[in-house]
Amino acid sequence: MDYLNAFWVGGLICVLGQLLIDLTKLTPARIMVLYVTLGVALGALGLYGPLADFAGCGATVPLSGFGWALSEGVRESIGKQGFLGVFTGGVTAGAAGIAAAVFFGYLAALIAKPKDKA
Repeated sequence: MDYLNAFWVGGLICVLGQLLIDLTKLTPARIMVLYVTLGVALGALGLYGPLADFAGCGATVPLSGFGWALSEGVRESIGKQGFLGVFTGGVTAGAAGIAAAVFFGYLAALIAKPKDKA
């Protein structure tokens, strides 16, 4: 049942993104920012945590899950470090995702053979 819940929740998040692409004039970059911001906002309101518990990776892998991880990191870091946690908590919580994005982006740049569009 865990796999099914992850599948349909993650799929629903993707469908919403596809609808935003098809039905609005929002660029993919703006939709990505919207997803991260929405994850932060829902995390701050305490709504994304239960969704992540219910759907597992179906809710934590999409960009909204990254935003939620940032908000949770800030919340925990504020409890430990005070106001300084506002600046350090999100980066600490998102470090694994950020490092993976940099590493795999670099790896793709080494493998890919870009060509000019003519």
